[in-house]
Amino acid sequence: MSGNLVNIATGSPLLRDGRMEIRVPASSANLGPGFDTLGVALRLYLTLHVEVVDGIGKLEFEFENLKLDGENAIERAFRFLERQQPRDFPSLRVRVHSEIPMKGGLGSSAAATVAGLRLFEAVAGALPEQGLLNAATTLEGHPDNVAAALLGGLVMSCQLTDISVYAARLHWPEALELLVLTPEMSLATATARAVLPDLIPRTHAVFNIQRVSLLLQSLQSGNFELLREALRDRLHQPYRQRLVPGLEQILALEHPDLLGACLSGAGPSIAVFAVRNFEALEREMRAAYDPLGLPYTIRRLQVHHETAQEQWTAANHANARSLCV
Repeated sequence: MSGNLVNIATGSPLLRDGRMEIRVPASSANLGPGFDTLGVALRLYLTLHVEVVDGIGKLEFEFENLKLDGENAIERAFRFLERQQPRDFPSLRVRVHSEIPMKGGLGSSAAATVAGLRLFEAVAGALPEQGLLNAATTLEGHPDNVAAALLGGLVMSCQLTDISVYAARLHWPEALELLVLTPEMSLATATARAVLPDLIPRTHAVFNIQRVSLLLQSLQSGNFELLREALRDRLHQPYRQRLVPGLEQILALEHPDLLGACLSGAGPSIAVFAVRNFEALEREMRAAYDPLGLPYTIRRLQVHHETAQEQWTAANHANARSLCV
């Protein structure tokens, strides 16, 4: 390759042979009462394997283990930033591998959006985290999943305006893990939002405000005695229950080691919270769900705590270099 140099800023390194890897975690949003506010990053990943190829300005995508359904959210996010910051960049071949089920309530769209923003950073240099958060929220329409995918861990977010978001990382107890049941069906977020009412009773709003407060106190203190109560919700789960097979049954499960349960994002995934005895809890979940006769997968997931920038820097900093095209 020859021609102009494209400088890659520190914090946006590519591997020394013109390759790099971008990995973005899944996320579970809402966490019961925290509708459009709370999200937690999970150790289930969307991975981009990026390679410089001949040419300037082209993106070639290869989806290894999934079929693209609709718009390519990775390229959409990349082009969104490119329109704001036009520049020449080397042509890239991008192989996409995802462990995150599409339209499964685990932030697949948010992960793709964040991956596209990080891909743009690879050619433009590191960008302010706040700008990335605002851009991701503009593209996704709500901040909870993208904030978790960007910042890692438990994140609360507040949309200040249509284009401005505040987000903060909060403590997540290391011992607390999730068992996530994902039916082999997809549920578009737009469909799950369409069933929600425009107006809610004041008592329901107060109910959720109280339980968000209780949930955050429980997670910060590590006192899980009231976690089941703290995960209750009246804003979205009751309305989405008819769209999500098994939600009623899983929410009703009783076991001494089951600390609580909730819908993951808009569904159809359902999350159970625990610190021990995961095998027994999985058996309880299967016993409740099997009578429905629907295929599903149960994953035991830990929380992903690193920010996207920390993960990227740790993986690639030693090999940072400039690209020649």
